[in-house]
Amino acid sequence: MEHKIGIVLSGGGARGIAHLGVLKALEEMGIKPSIISGTSAGAIAGVFYAGGYAINDIKKIIEEADFFNLTSILIKKQGLFAMNGFEKLYQTHFPNNQFSDLQIPLVVAATDLSKGEIVYFSSGNLAQPLMASCCIPFVFQPLYLNDSYFVDGGVLNNFPVEPLIGKCDVIIGSHVNSIKPEVGEIHMKDIIDRSFHLAMNTTVKSKINTCDVFIEPPNMSQFGLFDVKKSDEIFDYGYSYTQTIKEKILKTVIQ
Repeated sequence: MEHKIGIVLSGGGARGIAHLGVLKALEEMGIKPSIISGTSAGAIAGVFYAGGYAINDIKKIIEEADFFNLTSILIKKQGLFAMNGFEKLYQTHFPNNQFSDLQIPLVVAATDLSKGEIVYFSSGNLAQPLMASCCIPFVFQPLYLNDSYFVDGGVLNNFPVEPLIGKCDVIIGSHVNSIKPEVGEIHMKDIIDRSFHLAMNTTVKSKINTCDVFIEPPNMSQFGLFDVKKSDEIFDYGYSYTQTIKEKILKTVIQ
């Protein structure tokens, strides 16, 4: 009997492209998830993968959509970009706009700013929860949904493993926000990024043991939150690192 494999994909802005490299390496090992849980960038990678899109096509969609293009964001709305602009993109690629149409079940985490709690979406309208999950504070406008205002799922849970616990035989975690403990110079554009992930990393560490396999390429902070121009490098970094732990992954997953 085949294992039911769950994979959790962290947030991380443009660093989320590394998830695609991880997924490609896993595919080459014969490993495909039965269910995916993701937040922010992980939700974006997760929804297209769950929708049956080829990994190279997903990478191209992300590159062309300006998901993480800081210059574009700042020019368009004085630092606050409206996530509604992406609704048409999702509806183009997912015409029925329903979770139920995905080939792999997907859970999307978003932060309910009004109630101060994390919300997990897995049914109904697809585009709205995806946009809510990616509303990086101070960069995007909060998204109004179900009588509440939502922001990035990473604010309260940047590694949403909880929906997978008890529902899978094997849980694989892909975390793309490893950071240097100390840095010399900090540029203005890095302040939100580093502050956000320093605050979240302690919580993520407490969840590592909930995963049977935890994939965390080292020093991901060499890539910025909005470094989509380095997509090839980020993708290859995630792919190559996953290949280096192939033996450990296979031993754990395929028993």
